[in-house]
Amino acid sequence: MYTIRKATLEDLGILLDFEQGLIKAERPMDPTIKEGEISYYDIGAFIMADDTEVVVAEFEGNIVASGYARIKGDRHYLKHDQQGYLGFMFVTEEHRGKGLNKLIIEQLVKWCRGRAIYEIRLDVYEDNIQAIKAYEKAGFKKHMITMRLDANDH
Repeated sequence: MYTIRKATLEDLGILLDFEQGLIKAERPMDPTIKEGEISYYDIGAFIMADDTEVVVAEFEGNIVASGYARIKGDRHYLKHDQQGYLGFMFVTEEHRGKGLNKLIIEQLVKWCRGRAIYEIRLDVYEDNIQAIKAYEKAGFKKHMITMRLDANDH
């Protein structure tokens, strides 16, 4: 049914489309995102990097979901030195609600464990209830809330 595999540079076109879909979905939840054409990631560099794993889900030969794990250093006062940071979690509309996010997360966590990284984190918008539920199903727990103030409004 679904196949999870490592992304290649040949996948870059569809992954760039996914990135724009992600930006479009997140703009209404984040007034700080610039208008116009933007990019969150250098996906090609992520695909080639040793400290990042980009994976895709395929259905009948078509890429329908994506995600990445990136190993990054963490704050000196924490119990762990590094964390696996997950991002670029995107599932095409017609394949949402079918457990793809969980399959991708399982693959990325497996990749992190293989590199002795056991602290796994991600960011999600508070208003993205559907994503929060998916992450909770995959075992994530809410940990910290980021708050912001636009001083121009006060």
